[in-house]
Amino acid sequence: MTHPMQAQNPRRETITLPPPMSGPAREIIVLRFGTPGARPKAYLQAGLHADEFPGMLALHDLVPRLAEAESEGRIAGEIVVVPICNPVGLSQEVHGALRGRYETAGGENFNRGWPDLADGVAERVAGRLGEDADANVAIIRQAMGDLLSTMPRETEITALRHALMTLAHDADYVLDLHADSEAEVHLYIGTPLWPDAADLAREVGARAVLLEEVSGGNPFDEACSGPWWSLARRFPAYPVPAACLSTTVELRSNNQVDETLGRKDAAALLSFLVRRGVVQGETGPLPELLCDATPLDGMQQLTAPVAGLILYRVKLGEQVREGQVVAEIVDPLGATTPVLAVTNGVLFARLEQRFAWEGRIIGKIAGADPLASRVGTTLLPA
Repeated sequence: MTHPMQAQNPRRETITLPPPMSGPAREIIVLRFGTPGARPKAYLQAGLHADEFPGMLALHDLVPRLAEAESEGRIAGEIVVVPICNPVGLSQEVHGALRGRYETAGGENFNRGWPDLADGVAERVAGRLGEDADANVAIIRQAMGDLLSTMPRETEITALRHALMTLAHDADYVLDLHADSEAEVHLYIGTPLWPDAADLAREVGARAVLLEEVSGGNPFDEACSGPWWSLARRFPAYPVPAACLSTTVELRSNNQVDETLGRKDAAALLSFLVRRGVVQGETGPLPELLCDATPLDGMQQLTAPVAGLILYRVKLGEQVREGQVVAEIVDPLGATTPVLAVTNGVLFARLEQRFAWEGRIIGKIAGADPLASRVGTTLLPA
């Protein structure tokens, strides 16, 4: 793809992972802009679920924009970009298809089970915090780095986790770019970060914003931001701000790799970085906020009650009502079974493959009211 801008070469860093039992060692390529240690720091990655591609394209388009800004002296902070952050998942070809959501050897979801730094950091900073919030942030970030340096990294997966967390842990902004099976743009973000993060939702055109402090499974964005509000509760006598705005940005559908959309997404990400002072420049007026934020435990996961073909009766982005038929499951040899909404909200994600087995999640509705069935299990099934 030819880019309209003449890009300068960013500074590249190569992180080599331990080699697998068979085959060559894989590498993470890190692109750096600005001055190391400068503030604000932004970290952007794509492809943690390696079969989700729109984020990779968006960062591909963002990189020359950042290079141009750097050549003009407009990078005020530090920016770290990892367009392919999971080379392990990207290598997992199974029967002619890429399977990048789960690690094939152990079945582990690449975006679950990230380290929870709160306990270890709390031990390291106890007795060291004071009345200066900025000084506390620096102390906590140093403690995070020290703790990460003790993490095991003998295998590909542990080394991958160590590398990405080390790159991101001290960032002011962490944007982890994903995509869903079929979806509108949506965000997963910690409740304490809202409404501060509304500018990001506006820039990327989010049709759903899902809020939760502890979602279950400890995904990457929560591993970066969650320790801050956990530490604030542990040390109420001292100012501990939510110093990392970290979010999972779901850029539509997994296979929606489109040049026009990629450039639009890159422009939105750059505009966010400009508004936040990471890059100097001018932006236009903030786009309209397209949705209200809703609790993650208010998100209905539409579940197929039986196996069969899926016929959707609602389009992506449509508002639905409680009791409305959102889809029907068709047994090619028998009956048709309706799947109903149990909440009012927007259908923001669907299943690309139009066949479901019993219990398969076939859609997601962002509702405003918590659902009893979702408490304590908000993210684990996905």
